[in-house]
Amino acid sequence: MKKIAHILKSKATQIIALMVSDVALLSLISFFALYLRFDFHVVPEIFLINAWRWLMVDISIFVLLFSIFDLYTFVWKYASILELLHIIAACSLSEILIYSYKIFFNIHMPTSYFVVHVASTILIISGTRYLNRIIESVRFNIKNIFKTKRAIIIGGGDAGRLLVDEISRNQTDFDLKIVCIIDDDKNRKGSRIRGIPVYGNRSKIKEAAEKHHADEVIIAIPSASKNTISSIVKECQKTKCEIKILPSIYLSMNQKTAKLATNIRPLSYEDFLGRDQVIVDSEEIRNNLKDQSILVTGGGGSIGSELCLKIAKCEPNRLIIFDIYENNAYDIQQELLSKYPDLNLCTIIGSVRDYDRVEKVFLEFHPDQIFHAAAHKHVPLMEVSPNEAVKNNCLGTLNVCKLAKKYKTKKFVLISTDKAVRPTNIMGATKRICEMIIQAYDKLTEDTEYVAVRFGNVLGSNGSVIPLFLKQIENGGAVTVTHKEVRRYFMTIPEAVGLVLTASIFAEGGEIFVLDMGEPVKIYDLAKKLIRYKGLEPGKDIQIKITGLRPGEKLYEEILMDEEGLKETPNKLIRIGQPLKIPNTFLNSLENLISIANKNERNIKKQVAQLVPTYKMSNRGENE
Repeated sequence: MKKIAHILKSKATQIIALMVSDVALLSLISFFALYLRFDFHVVPEIFLINAWRWLMVDISIFVLLFSIFDLYTFVWKYASILELLHIIAACSLSEILIYSYKIFFNIHMPTSYFVVHVASTILIISGTRYLNRIIESVRFNIKNIFKTKRAIIIGGGDAGRLLVDEISRNQTDFDLKIVCIIDDDKNRKGSRIRGIPVYGNRSKIKEAAEKHHADEVIIAIPSASKNTISSIVKECQKTKCEIKILPSIYLSMNQKTAKLATNIRPLSYEDFLGRDQVIVDSEEIRNNLKDQSILVTGGGGSIGSELCLKIAKCEPNRLIIFDIYENNAYDIQQELLSKYPDLNLCTIIGSVRDYDRVEKVFLEFHPDQIFHAAAHKHVPLMEVSPNEAVKNNCLGTLNVCKLAKKYKTKKFVLISTDKAVRPTNIMGATKRICEMIIQAYDKLTEDTEYVAVRFGNVLGSNGSVIPLFLKQIENGGAVTVTHKEVRRYFMTIPEAVGLVLTASIFAEGGEIFVLDMGEPVKIYDLAKKLIRYKGLEPGKDIQIKITGLRPGEKLYEEILMDEEGLKETPNKLIRIGQPLKIPNTFLNSLENLISIANKNERNIKKQVAQLVPTYKMSNRGENE
């Protein structure tokens, strides 16, 4: 039975079946057109005889021209205007040839017959070819009546039209009734796409949602810039609809599924970025990591775990996850084993503060590249525990740097922060010390290339402001913002990971890599966007409370100090800050600082300030 089903489904069988169907229809059309010409009254015998005598010649011409115009090879399930034009052209040319040879051989037929014949042929052949589309359209309109969820599609371009088609073809998968389409193109206003009205431009979103009682808005403009999407989202947030989006064309093309509608997703952190994401060269990254032994410290954290997932794709010889927090380490271990069962993975629990523990990792695995993500990073917490910031960030980095030099690791990439630039908090100051450590060690060895990567705030990472705001909104508010004018640079987790891995490629030693993150985002405005995203009104449904700057917090962050300068990489949006001269006494002073931190002395911030001249120390909140 399976064999018979396969034969019936084969392309050749379908073509033969279509040809047989055409022969039968063309036979009927020849006599139907003749009787229609004479208003279904008595047809002169000579015309009937000539029609019958030359029937097979006429049919042969049609079938030949149908073959030339691909009417037997098109996939008619997805037929469009192009296929219809092919039908019209094939039928018209066939009729001209039939008329010509009958005139040449003096075969008597009424001239008007040929007009009726070609019109009937185009109509009936098109009808048979488009039958599935016609039936689907009827089913779509009938089933649409019983849909429970009413949706508006924003964008009447190719993506919007494809989306409408796909939802209509997959009735069981999508419980959606598309009630209207919004499009900024004035020429489309008042028109219909698959019978669905095009309402107007984006300023009409709220009006359309209220008129059609919409439950959902789907933004289907995958080629639009982030600014355009942001503007559309702002209008959507005036409604009470759930907002969803079709990702960029780049993302859609990289999906394994060819179905456009399955890529629709709710708005994510990335959609609040306010700019287009930076895309890095995945092939270069893959070539750099393939067959290497890679160590990721802090591999269970939000950045570390994403690093591990990206590295695992690149087929390393071995991936070593080193983390103090066992739950995070276990979670990423299980995810990696599930996604990459052939990955040579080692998950090790330990602290970067423990030199002997870290050295055992080096002795056993001899990593070729190190991505150092282990750090304390929460600004307010470190302000009240500054000694711990020094122990974990400075001592931890120093330990790994020493061992990278000792075991001749090829590359060491430190994950730093924009808060290291002219720091006003102890966390930023200790990360600046970490940068100084790698720049100092880069001068001590030619075997290892030490570089750093400076992040802005990473959307969706542990401690990021967006998850905090969303949690506050879900709890009924208020959303807390420290100051109305606080602005921050933001980047996505994929951008952060891409920047880290790109730094490993371009590393020459001592550089600090930064990402062009566009303009800094005003946190107060971001809070308002998130409240509207949840279908609520800022100041009415959810209050925004100004709490005042926290210890060590500043209004604006920077990504480079003036003296570091900028140098471009082949990826124009990734820049390099040039190495600064580190005092010869630095490493000795650092050892002294660590010794003071281990004694838990209270004046640790003053000691840090002596090592980092740009650190503007805050005296508030120091308990140690």
